[in-house]
Amino acid sequence: MKRSLVTGGSGDLGKAICIDLAKNNIEVLVHSNTNQTKAIEIVKTIVENGGVASTVCFDITDKDATQKELDKILDQGAIQILVNNAGIHDDGIFAGMCYSQWQRVMDVNLNGFFNVTQKLMLPMMKTRWGRIINLSSVAGVMGNRGQVNYSATKAGIIGATKSLAIEMSSRGITVNAIAPGIIKGRMTQDIFDKDYIKKTIPAGRAGDPEEVAALVSFLASDSASYISGQVIGVNGGIA
Repeated sequence: MKRSLVTGGSGDLGKAICIDLAKNNIEVLVHSNTNQTKAIEIVKTIVENGGVASTVCFDITDKDATQKELDKILDQGAIQILVNNAGIHDDGIFAGMCYSQWQRVMDVNLNGFFNVTQKLMLPMMKTRWGRIINLSSVAGVMGNRGQVNYSATKAGIIGATKSLAIEMSSRGITVNAIAPGIIKGRMTQDIFDKDYIKKTIPAGRAGDPEEVAALVSFLASDSASYISGQVIGVNGGIA
């Protein structure tokens, strides 16, 4: 059984990803930072349905704490499927944006990506099989008003994905990015109203977390072994 780590696994999208991976006979480590109660509930759901899961809790922006927790995880074996899902936004028009807004989003979305991914690479490489799936955003592809900081990090994730895919291709490791559009959940419910969604998105609706999770599971499978360095949109036709 392959082991997976889903950062931000306690969120709405993370939950859907964790549950879908578990259905494919993959052990799931459900990561949380502040919402461990939710992570425990997700693990319970997975186990009750015959899957294997456990929780891990650490702040991905804290390099030392992250390394310490990842060492414990690696003592039990390599992580072969990494889903970099953890992310935040702190929106505002750039001309009035505070440095703290910029820095916090950078710390979580980019530095957090480094802190987790880099530590797991060598053990993954030794197994000669791996899947790294990075959650970017349509904002990283198109940009979005009031999200210069967020868009910059998500575009950065795309660049990191493409470069890492080149480095890892000969090691049996694929690296891909998913760029969701508006997906139902707490992160978007107070930002985009129904009228905006209907007017802006050709599909006329927001996406379901499960629609993103299905793509994650496919990219994590053996069937996707020749797909690497790609950015795949799940956005209802907006981009």
